[in-house]
Amino acid sequence: MTSSSPTRIALVLGATGGFGGHTAQALIKRGWTVRALARDPAAAAAKAGPRTAIDWIAGDALTEDDVRRAASGADLIVHAVNPPGYRNWRGLAVPMLANTIAAAKATGARILFPGNVYNFAPDSGAAIPETAPQHPATRKGAIRVEMEGMLRAAAAEGVKSVVLRAGDFFGPGATHGGSIGWQTTRKKGRLTGIRAPGPLDRGYALAYLPDLGEAAARLAEADSAFTGFETFHFRGHWLDRYEDLIAALRQASGRPDLPAGRFPWALIAALSPFNETFRELFEMRYLWASSIGLSGDRLASVIGPEPHTPLDRALGATLADFEAAEGESRQAAHA
Repeated sequence: MTSSSPTRIALVLGATGGFGGHTAQALIKRGWTVRALARDPAAAAAKAGPRTAIDWIAGDALTEDDVRRAASGADLIVHAVNPPGYRNWRGLAVPMLANTIAAAKATGARILFPGNVYNFAPDSGAAIPETAPQHPATRKGAIRVEMEGMLRAAAAEGVKSVVLRAGDFFGPGATHGGSIGWQTTRKKGRLTGIRAPGPLDRGYALAYLPDLGEAAARLAEADSAFTGFETFHFRGHWLDRYEDLIAALRQASGRPDLPAGRFPWALIAALSPFNETFRELFEMRYLWASSIGLSGDRLASVIGPEPHTPLDRALGATLADFEAAEGESRQAAHA
């Protein structure tokens, strides 16, 4: 459905990523004008595709003046930019958010910030409410709590923000396929195996990016009902057992015999001293050793029933994206 309200402007930071890209598209479909900041606008536009109606602006999320200039006249800033490969969160993620807060303070725009389950302890449960105590188990979790604290503190200075927390991202447009990407092996884009990162009897929360982007856009249009700092949880696809995901991937791939093994945590641990991405990933392994999920009740009370693509269709679109991306890589290699 397209909004009938006057055209509003959103600045999306991280528009070539999964959450940023899908939120941008959902906003455009609802009649918003979307800008995006990129160090190389031409490359970003090519990555997003010719049908993406985004106004690309040259700039860097690490430069406060660039963010403030791009946010001029905007009603919303979607802060969906993250350090690549889990690297240097302290040195990059916190300054980028500080720049967004400064831009929002200068322009009056609301901030929409994608959160996750890093804030919560491993025993927080399968339906964590927004009011649950936050006891992060990792360094990145502590940084996430700190970043949300920055937004909460900014509310006292008139900066309005909404945090939308979700489980593991997956879907078309996600970097390397999101969570499904690193939990599977592929050849020429087709699945060859599944690598379970934790016990098969643990619950698992997945957030399909097109659904999450639509939920974010609906929240953006409900912003007149909010004041200050707000948090919402996106329930997404909750699987009672990781075995359910294995069964769904076998069905979606048409491979009932698709082999399933264990994710090589021992190898990741051995390589961690030499690779920051592996070191950070290894620290997060607790997420798949426990059943950690989010309650979507508060979100549904504001935007109505949560956008929800059936899991078989969502996985099918994700697998098709794997094959398309592999085909583009082969064409580029032979160009």
